[in-house]
Amino acid sequence: MDTSKHTLNTLFEQLGLASDNAAIDDFIARYSPLPADIALQDAPFWSQSQSQFLEEGLEEDSDWAEIIDELDAQMRH
Repeated sequence: MDTSKHTLNTLFEQLGLASDNAAIDDFIARYSPLPADIALQDAPFWSQSQSQFLEEGLEEDSDWAEIIDELDAQMRH
């Protein structure tokens, strides 16, 4: 079991995206603000597997859920 603390960097790695701080900032700037009526995992910029990972992380309240919620909050600004 992976017990390491997840960060935005490790979340982006898990999603197969560039995971350095500048790339994450660029991603958030490019796709924000996410409309309130669209769930993060349903946003059109995710691939099917990325969307599924995010959805499962939230539904199962996995150890990824907290950092997924953090990304969601940042995408709403």
